[in-house]
Amino acid sequence: MEERLYDLIFICRPDTPEADIDKLIATLQHAVDEKQAKLEKIEKWGVRRLAYRVKKLRDGFFVYLLLRSAHGELLRELERRLRVSDSVIKYLTIRLDEEIKRQEKLSKRRERRAARRPRKAAPVAPAASGSEQAAANG
Repeated sequence: MEERLYDLIFICRPDTPEADIDKLIATLQHAVDEKQAKLEKIEKWGVRRLAYRVKKLRDGFFVYLLLRSAHGELLRELERRLRVSDSVIKYLTIRLDEEIKRQEKLSKRRERRAARRPRKAAPVAPAASGSEQAAANG
């Protein structure tokens, strides 16, 4: 089965103690380990302003995870655990490998188009007129 790359971002209530956030991350890490997947990156971004109110809150504690897995059910399990957590107010999962493939395809297409276009010759400097040459020489 093919491995897939995912971004998982979740937002906790701003008043959540960091120990509770660490415990939630450890729970997610345990679920990842059970499925022989790999959690490549964990970043705690801290309390930041939300783009819009979520459950009447203006701020949230952001956590970012980069995950590599061949099991689709792992993602469903992680989302279930985030959904039942009282401290989590919002989460988002993005499958990156499809986006990376799409970007590579677009880059190759741009390169092919650029290769087909005729290259413009560098502009040649105009020859100086007689009065300009005289001024330059003397």
